[in-house]
Amino acid sequence: MGWQTGLMASNPPVSGDPSPSRQQAPSSVAASSVAAVSTTAQDEAVEICRDLVRIDSVNRGNGDGNERAAAEYVAAKLAEVGLEPTLLESAPGRTSVITRIEGSDPRRPPLLIHGHLDVVPADPADWRVHPFSGEIVDGSLWGRGAVDMKDMDAMTLAVVRDLLRSGRRPPRDLVLAFVADEEAGGTLGARWLVDNHPQLFADCTEAISEVGGFSYTVSDDLRLYLIETAQKGIAWMKLTVTGRAGHGSMTSDDNAVTALCEAIVRLGRHRFPIVVTPTVRTFLDSVGEALGIEVDADDLETTIAKLGPIARMIGATIRNTANPTQLNAGEKVNVVPGEATAHVDGRFLPGQEEEFLRQIDELIGPAVRRDWVVFDQALETGFDGPLVDAMAGALKAEDPAARVVPYMLSGGTDAKSFSRLGIRCFGFSPLLLPPDLDFAGMFHGVDERVPVESLRFGVRVLDRFLAAS
Repeated sequence: MGWQTGLMASNPPVSGDPSPSRQQAPSSVAASSVAAVSTTAQDEAVEICRDLVRIDSVNRGNGDGNERAAAEYVAAKLAEVGLEPTLLESAPGRTSVITRIEGSDPRRPPLLIHGHLDVVPADPADWRVHPFSGEIVDGSLWGRGAVDMKDMDAMTLAVVRDLLRSGRRPPRDLVLAFVADEEAGGTLGARWLVDNHPQLFADCTEAISEVGGFSYTVSDDLRLYLIETAQKGIAWMKLTVTGRAGHGSMTSDDNAVTALCEAIVRLGRHRFPIVVTPTVRTFLDSVGEALGIEVDADDLETTIAKLGPIARMIGATIRNTANPTQLNAGEKVNVVPGEATAHVDGRFLPGQEEEFLRQIDELIGPAVRRDWVVFDQALETGFDGPLVDAMAGALKAEDPAARVVPYMLSGGTDAKSFSRLGIRCFGFSPLLLPPDLDFAGMFHGVDERVPVESLRFGVRVLDRFLAAS
């Protein structure tokens, strides 16, 4: 088939020590030789992204997902240019792809580029364009995963394929990981790989992935590019209340539904106190300077409200949050159930884990049992070093109006898993976006889409970045 496989789809999970071979790119061009990425690669990124969007890799949570078809597609694209990718499955159909490309300097630690292959569900009835069609309409590629994150998967594949076809070699080894299950916390994807096959990434010191490197237009001659250097922790919880079951027509002073709803209202309407981390402080100061507005430390929300569509995402990075998302109780209208449950999406800032847990338990009260569905760490790293310089240089070369700034992601990515190996993780999936595009709203939203020219721009930037990193 042209690639190695750790498990065929019909078999149980395997143990062992799969080690993708360290594939050497042709050495006819020295590492210092930087040739412009081809037009073919830019076109190819668009076509690969369309192909990936058309592959149903929906992850509904609770183990309900199947990335196998997408993983086999990616592996075939890598094998076509001489690589020997390894396919690994944590469970039938939950497939990840790993490979390595040799750089010109074996003394340097490898760079990890990771992306996930799964997407969240989408109801075609809600969309203007079918979410799994990969259609190009009004200059944009539409579909579930167009920005989260099959665009970055496609750009990475296009750049790597162009490198190998043209005989160029990156300065350092590249480890590529296209993984399963990110949309459900990565238990069957990145976390499983880190726990079971850490040797695949053991020598990597830095990584790039999704939700960073996108543009925020200030003016015609100034665009801020947001590089993700931090992300909130994940605290997905199940809340359970037990009460006395009985007939719905009788007085009920121990009603589990009532008690749960009271707790949910307290939690859902609570405004956690503002806490400004170093990343957010640097971001707000940079944006304030760029926009020519004063950042009022006593009224940060007013400043953030001036940022337009990204305000919702940035606004969530100045405090802990807890949003109720699911309720379940009872089977019949005239029966008071003995138990009621709810699910809550909690997120906490770096350094706020213990305080967040204290706040949650105080809000829900002693009558509510709290169980974790997914609990994972918050991350924050500095905005410095040669890798950051390479990001800035690559963006500036393609967009003279570019200025890079760090920011915190309100959500989470597979960086949480890979950082457990001591890898310094960044969000860098470069896109030059139209000023009026609600980019934050594309994530898990209806009518998700990415401009075709943004994909082509990203390929050019990634190619420059890899040559300089």
